[in-house]
Amino acid sequence: MLIDPLILLQAYSIGVFPMSDDRDARDVYWVEPKYRAILPLGQFHLSHSLARVLRRDRFRVTANRAFGDILSLCAQAAPDRPSTWINHAIERAYVDLHARRFAHSIEVWDGEELVGGLYGVALGTAFFGESMVSRRTDASKVALAWLVARMRFAGFTLLDCQFMTDHLRTMGAVEIRQRDYLQLLGAAVGSVALGAESDVLAAGSGAAAELAFAPLAGRTDTGSPLAPSLTVSGPLSGHSIAQLLTQTS
Repeated sequence: MLIDPLILLQAYSIGVFPMSDDRDARDVYWVEPKYRAILPLGQFHLSHSLARVLRRDRFRVTANRAFGDILSLCAQAAPDRPSTWINHAIERAYVDLHARRFAHSIEVWDGEELVGGLYGVALGTAFFGESMVSRRTDASKVALAWLVARMRFAGFTLLDCQFMTDHLRTMGAVEIRQRDYLQLLGAAVGSVALGAESDVLAAGSGAAAELAFAPLAGRTDTGSPLAPSLTVSGPLSGHSIAQLLTQTS
């Protein structure tokens, strides 16, 4: 099964996303939860212990340097997750979106070993978090902290977490009704043209995603149309990430 990239982006723009029942399942179905988990960017909960981990730069953090590896880690079975909703068709679809600059990853490294991270889709000023993974204590928390800080810096307005978990709740996520979510979503993606004749697939995620992810990807020239005063790199160390989140949490 092939998932058309434009249809996938259009689905996100109306609050729908794909899932499967198992890694080896052939079918993909579309999900529209009645209650949606989001993480308000100004309400991220930075615990004292996580702040210490960030300030000490225990991990190295990058973006879009190992997207396929993060996706593969997220798709692997784990003791607390014997199966996965990321089947091969979904994996191919997000690899394609990454090549088109819509899907992005945050990677967390211990030395040269990839030990955690997350990936999702950026559209307008919304980021749709798809999955997180951790192979070291605090690795996924560090990834989420960096994501929130970079999103705040870049002017994002919506971090969609899809389904609530205890882990996300401790980080500041809240659950809202779908109709309230759609209002937030409409404001975040309303400026993105997604019609059948749209050239959106050639445009990539847009200026907000460039500001958020390009510096962490090792790119200094983002090609952003924004004024130079608005395109500085922003927080790029664990200490600066912790400082920004402490000031805004």
